[in-house]
Amino acid sequence: MSDKATRTVRRVVTGHDAQGKAIVVADGPAPMRHVNPNNPERVSTDIWRTTETPARIMAEPGETTLGPRRQLPDKGGTVIRINHFPPETASVRTMTQDDAKRAFAALGNEAASTYKPGGRHPMMHRTESIDYAIILFGEMTMLLDDTEVVLRGGDVLVQCGTNHAWSNRSNAPAAIAFILVDGEFDPALAESLARFSAA
Repeated sequence: MSDKATRTVRRVVTGHDAQGKAIVVADGPAPMRHVNPNNPERVSTDIWRTTETPARIMAEPGETTLGPRRQLPDKGGTVIRINHFPPETASVRTMTQDDAKRAFAALGNEAASTYKPGGRHPMMHRTESIDYAIILFGEMTMLLDDTEVVLRGGDVLVQCGTNHAWSNRSNAPAAIAFILVDGEFDPALAESLARFSAA
């Protein structure tokens, strides 16, 4: 799955030949890999993206992950990525509100940042998506507005558009496979979230 030194993820993509026989069309390192300039152990690799529902299945799918860095899936689409998290440092815990906004802007999604001075964690954010988070190895703490859950290798979290942050409070690396599915807040929930944010 991952080379420990470089955090490179091998990706195998299948398709069909001209006669309709199933074949491997790509086998190698996933090309959309982002290394955090402040911590080279923090690596995020986009594996695949779909852009519509139902997803179009092509005989020989082209590369779907290239282009500007994007946290969210396209409207009606999905994205799968693998994030490697080294143990969290003080530099993450002491980020300012502006630092947090810049971090999410680098993901193409500054509006996701919900951190305010005195908040729980600088990387608190909310996305209008359903996220499946599969802990591949290590231990991660997932923080919500006033609760937290510790997850370990093999655990799976379903994130339903909630305000949250991920923190590796252990002394060992961890990795999560994320599958994000484009979503839309129920109108009643959207009203509730607007009131909560204004409070």
